[in-house]
Amino acid sequence: MLQSPPSAPSPRSSDSPAPGASEVFQLLRDGRPRTRAELAQLTGLARSTVASRVDTLMTLGLVAPYGGAASTGGRPPSLFALNPGARVVVGADVGATHARAILADLSGRELAEERQALAIGEGPEAVLGWLVRTVAALLERADRPAADLAAIGIGLPGPVEHETGRPINPPIMPGWDRVDVPALVQAHYEVPVLVDNDVNIMALGERSLFWPATTELMFVKVATGIGAGIISGGALQRGAQGTAGDLGHVRVPRGDELLCRCGNTGCLEALAGAPALVRTLNEQTAGTLSTSQDVIDLVRSGDPLAVQAIRQAGRDIGDVLATCVNLINPSVIVIGGSLAQAGEHLLAGIREVVYRRSLPLATEHLSVAPSVAGERAGVMGAAVLAIDHVLSPESIEAACAALGAS
Repeated sequence: MLQSPPSAPSPRSSDSPAPGASEVFQLLRDGRPRTRAELAQLTGLARSTVASRVDTLMTLGLVAPYGGAASTGGRPPSLFALNPGARVVVGADVGATHARAILADLSGRELAEERQALAIGEGPEAVLGWLVRTVAALLERADRPAADLAAIGIGLPGPVEHETGRPINPPIMPGWDRVDVPALVQAHYEVPVLVDNDVNIMALGERSLFWPATTELMFVKVATGIGAGIISGGALQRGAQGTAGDLGHVRVPRGDELLCRCGNTGCLEALAGAPALVRTLNEQTAGTLSTSQDVIDLVRSGDPLAVQAIRQAGRDIGDVLATCVNLINPSVIVIGGSLAQAGEHLLAGIREVVYRRSLPLATEHLSVAPSVAGERAGVMGAAVLAIDHVLSPESIEAACAALGAS
């Protein structure tokens, strides 16, 4: 499963108001089968109330019977668990030059996938048009009707106002500023559309796949830009305006007066981003490098100047991350993005500074690790974004209210 359930609440007093079905559902969300008696014990509710809530969830299709439990005498108790196939979601990761989308069930299991070379600079009409057509293709391939689609999650390579899903002044997305992305998609599919920036969804994807028990995690994307997705207390932290984790425009000691594309000087991105490394190596070698892949290929070939440049980029990133470690105390820092493919040289530079500059207690159990999900982190995170919305207490209660009204 993608996410562990919340810890069981304290038994409530008999005069407390009975909760809605969402409280019972959250205990079943991990997929572990439980009996009505177990659910009553965990919630402190009467068995009759639990039975009523379970019946409601079964009517919605979100919960289904699961085999049978061992009997201690008499009729064996029934087991119930999440029904992951009740609905499906789409997760879409749109990058600067590519787009990928998957169809997944409510457990996050992938049912179908589409990938396309597609430039974000072609504009929202072209990119979202591809997404709309792809959703239909994914549903058809998995033999699921459009009525089964519960939500769509989208990751974009730029700043996103989380409350509205609108990109805000995205530097590499011409024509996208303040475009109502959810509304454009909902013109074709009347389901919730959740939009976030790419590094946030990468953090969600990496955690769900490989660090599900970790509540304090930072995912750092090192590519053209440098940013972080921050998970604290088990929840993604976006900040007041959705710009939390913008590490690329933090000033670093070695930056001096180096001009950054944001207009400030001395930014981390201007020193350690992919364009900066391309520029540095071309100046040193009179070379003709143009992309991050060119830099990675040089590093892998053992070129000493390239290895030195990527190691120094790691140290510069480590300068910023050391402050983050002291400030928010993560237990895991995952390094991803295109430049992470340079391997241990980048990580060695980061670790060198982080462990030297951070407080000993903060680094006692700190792991600085490469991304395992790699290029799949974003699309899986977009699916997690959609699933978390569909299975949230608010959505479950709304579905129950709609059922009651009908």
